[in-house]
Amino acid sequence: MGLEFLTPIGVAFGRVSLGALTLVFWARYKGIELPKDKKLWLHLWVVALLLNVIPGFLFAFAETKVTSILAGIINAVTPLMTLLAIMIAFREEKPKNFQVVGLLLGFVGVLTVLGAWNGLGANPIIAVVALLFAVTCYGVSFPYSRKYVLPHKLQPEAIAAAQVSAGALTLLPFYLIDGIAKDEYRPGPVLAMIALGVFGSGFAYIWNFRIMEAAGSAIASTVTYVTPVVAVIVGIIFLGESIVWNEPVGALIVLLGAAIGQQRIKLFR
Repeated sequence: MGLEFLTPIGVAFGRVSLGALTLVFWARYKGIELPKDKKLWLHLWVVALLLNVIPGFLFAFAETKVTSILAGIINAVTPLMTLLAIMIAFREEKPKNFQVVGLLLGFVGVLTVLGAWNGLGANPIIAVVALLFAVTCYGVSFPYSRKYVLPHKLQPEAIAAAQVSAGALTLLPFYLIDGIAKDEYRPGPVLAMIALGVFGSGFAYIWNFRIMEAAGSAIASTVTYVTPVVAVIVGIIFLGESIVWNEPVGALIVLLGAAIGQQRIKLFR
């Protein structure tokens, strides 16, 4: 809906700037100071790139070419990307059998969602690549935050406010160059962007860091299990989008792969 009056860059900046304002005011209300360590700010900027800047643009860009339902379903690949990032870059262990099975099953699920037997159907390859690269950024962000940000033991409000603010400042110059698609501000799209910014790019990150600290990055990334359900319902109600049979079937295969990869379902003893 935001794309009705904003460019993809505009959507990315709009949501992250609204999220930043929300979180900074919330932190001040609770008497919480933002981080002062310059090195930590550098890590938070990297997290902002991985969680806000790059995916924020790529998801908005992809949704100019595919449905929000497909984008929401692809988002469910995040736990698999998180697992892959942990296996490759954030620990020394060799991959375990159940992790390999989970990743392979998840890959099959993605191909099913996209209807690969039809050559991706009506989904442009550039949009699919953009979505997959976006969720790869999400996947890397969880273990990166766990390793480089959470050890500083700051309150989630301070971390989230700093991260989202760094993302807003990064996107600001791009927004000033090419942010507005059409000078027409209907109430529905404007309210949709406010909701996306205040909650999706605002309070959600406080909860995100709390869960990562309490349960780990792999568990925190499983929040995206809910995304396809919400995306399908909202896409149908507000945008009149339709769903093809292979999309929910593929989504279930992706979730099964993630559950096996994280040993929620045990195939091996």
